[in-house]
Order: sequence, then structure tokens, then C-alpha cells
Amino acid sequence: MFEDALNDAQRRAATHGGGPLLIVAGAGTGKTTTLASRVAWLLANGVAPERLLLLTFSRRAAREMTTRAERIAGASDADVDASRIWSGTFHAIGNRLLRLHGRALGLDPSFTVLDQADSADVMNLLRDELGFSGRERRFPRKETLAGIYSRTVNAGEKLGDVLKRHYPWCLDEADAVRAIFAAYTERKRSQHALDYDDLLLFWKALATSDTTRSQLAEMFDHVLVDEYQDTNALQADILEGLRPEDTPRNLTVVGDDAQSIYGFRAATVRNILEFPTRFPGAAIVRLEQNYRSTPPILETSNAVIALSPQRHEKTLWSARRGDLTPTLRTCLDEAEQCAAVCGTVLAHREEGVPLKEQAVLFRAAHHSDHLEVELARRNIPFVKYGGLKFMEAAHVKDTLALMRVLENPHDEVAWFRVLQLPESMGPATSRRLMDAIGVRGADGASPLTRFLDEPHEVPKAALEGVQDLRSALRGCSDETTLAPAAQIERLRVFLAPVFARRYDASAARLRDLDQLTALAVGYGTRGRFLSELTLDPPSSTGDLAGPPHLDEDWLVLSTIHSAKGLEWDVVHVIHAADGMIPSDMATGDDDQIEEERRLLYVALTRSRDALHVYRPMRYYRRPKGDPHSYSQLSRFLEPPDVRSTFEETGPAVDPADPPVVDLTGTVDVDSYLAGLWSE
Repeated sequence: MFEDALNDAQRRAATHGGGPLLIVAGAGTGKTTTLASRVAWLLANGVAPERLLLLTFSRRAAREMTTRAERIAGASDADVDASRIWSGTFHAIGNRLLRLHGRALGLDPSFTVLDQADSADVMNLLRDELGFSGRERRFPRKETLAGIYSRTVNAGEKLGDVLKRHYPWCLDEADAVRAIFAAYTERKRSQHALDYDDLLLFWKALATSDTTRSQLAEMFDHVLVDEYQDTNALQADILEGLRPEDTPRNLTVVGDDAQSIYGFRAATVRNILEFPTRFPGAAIVRLEQNYRSTPPILETSNAVIALSPQRHEKTLWSARRGDLTPTLRTCLDEAEQCAAVCGTVLAHREEGVPLKEQAVLFRAAHHSDHLEVELARRNIPFVKYGGLKFMEAAHVKDTLALMRVLENPHDEVAWFRVLQLPESMGPATSRRLMDAIGVRGADGASPLTRFLDEPHEVPKAALEGVQDLRSALRGCSDETTLAPAAQIERLRVFLAPVFARRYDASAARLRDLDQLTALAVGYGTRGRFLSELTLDPPSSTGDLAGPPHLDEDWLVLSTIHSAKGLEWDVVHVIHAADGMIPSDMATGDDDQIEEERRLLYVALTRSRDALHVYRPMRYYRRPKGDPHSYSQLSRFLEPPDVRSTFEETGPAVDPADPPVVDLTGTVDVDSYLAGLWSE
């Protein structure tokens, strides 16, 4: 039986019968194996796959989980088809359920989904239309407006409270922000569009409405949630609605409160801390045997997190062998920190640890700027995690905007982008043409049909480009004869000269369209392709193209947020100083400080065999020159119980406090001078 391969705690979690279950899974304790084994156990014990709902935070995680569960269940001679499990991200499952049951809430099942950048663009249009963009006073930019809106919805907080706590500089504009949000909601509804937050908001309405609640709850026998510490208040409400008190509350959540680090996305550690209160009688299983790190690394990690008041009690331990004590190296300044990191990286390489099995982690992306220069000087290849996302690249958004216009001819944001692709078509001309074809019209006529079939006035220099655009859209309008992948191929012909005119490295951008085409293969409808790509996009072009071609090996540089879920043989954590970790921008209250502590804990627990932490004492205020300030060791590493777990190295003398040297009698100045003056 597959249960024999699990440790005692994992087995208790996997074979739990009914009722709510909280699995507190410490870093490296086999969380994925445990949850997949639980899915397999449920399948092997007769639960129909289509009666299981598995919620993860990426499509890749859902696919991995169901594949592993099917393999485990198959090893027990259970004939199961895990592909029938309802698995995916919260947003993807919400999208699927709303297309099935959204009519009960007045939703058109053919709605389109706005991604986060699209939402910000709509905010920008409204910001301009309502007269807030040309004022003498500074007004929040579109990204700020989108962030305020998303936090308000996901956290379930009043706008005034959100502004006061997270955006105090916007408090004077509260009424204007409120007006934009009201117009934004109206604009989305008129265009049959939902944003990310709507997918959760309408799902909650389905799960809590008297007319649909029981129907939705009866769809599933068991609900399982991965990474529960990363859920927000709205997602917790959805789960409570899916498992109401008058039904069997078969809800399994897996997570680690010590790795709750996404507060800036409105995630809250309180969901996992308060789960036993919200679901009375919940069983709690703690996974504490760590399979990743050596005991000395776990001793340091445990000591850091033990001082947090916001936690479920657990102590990680390991049966692995390894006696390398983590090092805490104090450096004179950033230059010495860079030299120390490079020297230690190369020393581990000489000992047989490849560069790609080492990572340098930092709190903010710019913290690696000096190090990147030093790595290049020493010819040490590296890749950096946390760059531009694939779906945020302008040329990718151009392509998808064309497809969105075909799918939803009333998509204002997509039209505004598409109409500026031909040469000599600017924002003002594009707006006039949008009005002419009735993008925001209410007469029911299709703006796409009007654009393709009716003549419209455009600048003479734009005539040829607009005609090319018409031809490209007309060639893709009949979806019954042209699959999404073929549509992208046809649109590529129009886009090739556009990219050459508008962007640098146009050949590389066209290669990205090859990857987009590959993603579209297998989709029968344009709508499904667009919605799934929007809800769970690849994080970067590198995700699609494979590993970077940087020599035979490369060092990994990564923000700590991007490193969550990953692991390396050797980890180097830089800038372990107050103001860096914790960030001086995240110490406004106890909740923020504790999230910063958890962030450091995540960094420390990425290491398998060796852990090095570095802190520069001196930070220069300019790239060159003497003005500088002195740092303090991170408050999370300062306590004696934490520092004692490190082997400390560094300058013997703090330049801020040089020793007094007694020079009495060492030089007889008078005799020396007398000798000079004598004959």
C-alpha cells in the first residue's frame, strides 16, 4: 500500500476520514506528497473524481498533483481517472463555475476576463474621462488605483480603511477614487467583462446565495486546498460557503503559517491561524520531519521563527546528516559583501557544487545591483528571477488584444490598443474611431462588423495600415474554420511589420509568438484559450523557451518571494540588515513586521546543505564618495538564541568604533627633532 511510504504524520493526514482537516506542513516536509496521497486515498476509497475539488495556486501545481495522485492510486490497483478531478487555481475554477451557473447572478456566460494590466488600463481611461488626470494636485496613477481596488475587494475592507492603512497619501482623494470605482464597475458590466477580483466575488455570491448555495455545495464531496496560508479573506469566505454547516464539512487545507509572505496581495495569515475556530472540531496534523535541510540549518530556521507570536507550534527536524554550521558574515560595505559572495560561490564550485545548485537571495530586486556587476567582472554567469512577466510584454499584449476584439467586440481596452497598431493612429484618432463603430454603444450592433464593413475616416497616412488590420481581423473572424493556434499564425503576418516599426529586437518578439502559438495548440475555442491564459499565464518567456543558454552552468539570483517553493544545495542571503530585512517600507505595524520575519524564514529554509548570510556594515549614499551610514544586524537575527546558531566571521574592528591604541613611549619625538637640528 502507498501509505507505507509515508511517515506517521503524513499517513494520518492522507487517511483522514471526514470533517475539516488542517495540515500544518513545515518547509521541506513533503507537503505535495501528503496532499497527493490524500487525493489518491479518497479516490481509492470510492470517491468519484468529479466529486473532488482541488484548489492550487498555479495550473502547473494542479497538474502535478493530479498526475501524482493518479500514479499513487494506480499503485494500489485502483482504477481511477484523475483527469476528471475539478483541479486548478481559485480564479480558473471560479471562471469555470461562473460560465456554468453565472446566469443565476445575471452574468452572460460569454464574458471576457480582464487581467491585472487590463484593469489598470480601464481605470486609466476613467481617470481621464472623469477629469482627474489633468489636475494640478497629484492624483493616484492607474496602477495605484488598481491596487487599491483589488485590496478592498479581496480583503473585504472599507475603502477608507484601506486608504488609511496602505495608501495614506491618497486619503484626500477618497471621493474621487470612489467615483472611479463606481464607473469602473459600470463599465465592466456594460462590456460583459469580469476582472480577477470579480471571479472570486461572484463565486462567493454563488456559494452564499440562498438560491444557489446548496446546488454548489452538492457538487463536491471533498474540497482540498493547497498553500492555504496564501489565501485572502474572500477565498476563505468561498470555502466556508462551499462547506456550510448543514453539509458534511469535508474540507482539507494544507499550508505553513511560517511561509505566509504575500500580504501585499491581500493574503492573510489569519486564515490558517483561525481555521480551527472557523471550522470547529477540525483535526490538526503537523508535518515536522524535514527532508530538505541539515540539522544545523533547521536549528537556525527554527530559532528565527520561534520568536513570532503569529504561528502554529511546530519544530522542524531532520534525519539527514550534515554538520556545516550556517555562517553569518559581517562585511565592511557592499563591495566587500559582493567579493565575499563571489569567493564563497566559487569555493563551493571547486568543492563540486555546480553554480546552478547555488542561489543568492535578497529582499528587493535592486539589492543585487552591485553583485551583478561583480559577477560579470569575474565571468560568473547568472540568471535573475523576477523580471518582466510574459503576459506583460507589449508585443504579447498586442497579439492577445487582437484576439480579444474578435472574441468580445465590445472590449474597450483591447480596441484602444488594437487601433493604435497601424502607423499614424494615435490615442485621439483611436478614440474617435471607437466612438464611430460603437464600442460603447447600446444598440446591440457589433463594433467589429462595423469596423470591417463600413468606411470610416482615418488619417491618410493610416489608410494602408488600417486596411491591413481589417484584413487580419476578417481572416480570423470565422472560428469554425480556424482554430486559435491558426488565428495567431494569421495575425502574425499583420504583426511582423508592426513589431519591426514599434519595437527593438523584433525577431525575438516574433519568436515569442511561436511560443504563444504552441500554447494555443489543443484549444478548440478562442474564448477558452484567452480565459485560461489570462487566469494562469506563464510567468516569463523563459518558462516557455527552456533554460537560458549561459555557458554550461549559471548562478541563480532571486528575490525571496520568487524563491518560495524552490531549493538549492547552497543558499547565500545578502543584506541581512535592518531596513533591508525587514524592509524599512514594511515596519508600519506588527503584522507587517511578522510577515518580514516569515520572509527571512523562507529564505533560510531554501538551503539543503550550506547556508551563508551576509550583512554590510556601511552603506554609501552615493556610488562614489565618503558620505555613508551604518547598518544594524537584522532584528530577526540579533537575539542571542538566533546568533548562537551561526558561525560568525567578519571585520575584527568596526570602523564606526575604532579602538584606542596606547602609543606612550613608542616614539621619542623630542630626541628625533633634536637629532635633525644638531650639527
